[in-house]
Amino acid sequence: GHAFAPDTPAQQEMESSFPYEVTIDQARAIADIKADMEASKPMDRLLCGDVGFGKTEVALRAAFKCCQDARQVMVLCPTTILAQQHFETFFSRFAPFDLSVKVLSRFVTPAQQRRTLEGFAKGTVDVLIGTHRLLSSDVNPHDLGLVIIDEEQRFGVQHKEQLKNMREQVDVLTLSATPIPRTLALMIYGDLDVSVLDELPPGRQKIDTFAVRSDKRARVYSFVKRHLDEGRQAYIVCPLVEEGPEGLMAAEQYAAHLQKKEFAAYRVGLLHGRLKNAQKEQVMTDFSENRISLLIATTVIEVGVDVPNATVMVIENA
Repeated sequence: GHAFAPDTPAQQEMESSFPYEVTIDQARAIADIKADMEASKPMDRLLCGDVGFGKTEVALRAAFKCCQDARQVMVLCPTTILAQQHFETFFSRFAPFDLSVKVLSRFVTPAQQRRTLEGFAKGTVDVLIGTHRLLSSDVNPHDLGLVIIDEEQRFGVQHKEQLKNMREQVDVLTLSATPIPRTLALMIYGDLDVSVLDELPPGRQKIDTFAVRSDKRARVYSFVKRHLDEGRQAYIVCPLVEEGPEGLMAAEQYAAHLQKKEFAAYRVGLLHGRLKNAQKEQVMTDFSENRISLLIATTVIEVGVDVPNATVMVIENA
């Protein structure tokens, strides 16, 4: 493995550009990861924390440390929209330090992708962000130092085998809110180090959960409307795509019913697993950019996309 140098003044300057206060858990995780990176043994660490607890900031600091030693970073994400979200975050923080951050996704033209891959092979691209497309044979880094895997539980067996081979040569940081049993087992047997973010960031409110009988739906819908009227967004999750037992409505019928009867005055979107990838990405992009106020969806939304303005989630037939 490569032993990275101690923090540079540029590292401290970049870290001070974080607009929030770092929690005690985040500070501890950052210190652990930097110690791993400065050791000659390749890092293999799991960073476990709920959505919004600051995993991305920890990963961003590790990536910057890697770039300070003129080595490259790959950030793997399960979906195009999450890759795009990470690209915007990394780009805004790294651009003032003349670091080149690129993304491989369907939003990028084939010509741009080719130029990005050429730059990555020559070493002119410092950080490359993308989906499992990064595991393709035409992605050849010049000097790879760190691989960050976001939402590891979303990658398949074949991808995990490729990632396992990487762990023998480069530092690997895995991020997850819900690690799969195999990952937890590796942690218990000591093959994988772990850092946990368990502390609510300052100003963030705890999540309140209410169980409501289905005959009280009207009360739930009025609660959702109140939040939408305040300019917030909301999810309504219905587990079924098809017609289920006891006449439970399919996702599309249910969405049409809600849009017509309950939420006619609001911008409503529908998302389920049978839509084409491009359609799914478009709907999720519209929601994350507040062009949709209410998203009716199946559990396909569990992809780690950060929508801070969405403050209510209703789960039908939980």
